[in-house]
Amino acid sequence: MKNTDAISAFLALGQESRLNIFRLIVQKGDIGLTPSQVIEKLGIPNATLSFHLKELVQARLLLVERQSRNLIYRPNAALVNSLSDFLLDNCCGGKSCIPEKTSKKAKQL
Repeated sequence: MKNTDAISAFLALGQESRLNIFRLIVQKGDIGLTPSQVIEKLGIPNATLSFHLKELVQARLLLVERQSRNLIYRPNAALVNSLSDFLLDNCCGGKSCIPEKTSKKAKQL
């Protein structure tokens, strides 16, 4: 993943309504949601939702598919996984991120 791809995704998620929309759609996974279902859950006006969905699709965070008269929005799992890998690449220099003392305490619990 290039820095520019990650920046595009993070910019799209940097707005509260878009983040809420994305998180809701991620919860539904492959089932996805229609715009009407998102409106019902989040109470976002239709025109505003349309704008935010367009931004999320443009950032490739969401995939959209037409099923008869409905648009179904689903998370782009491949991109989400790539973002996670991008952020955690070489995390803690390849060593455990849990401090030695904490990991011993965690084992005791």
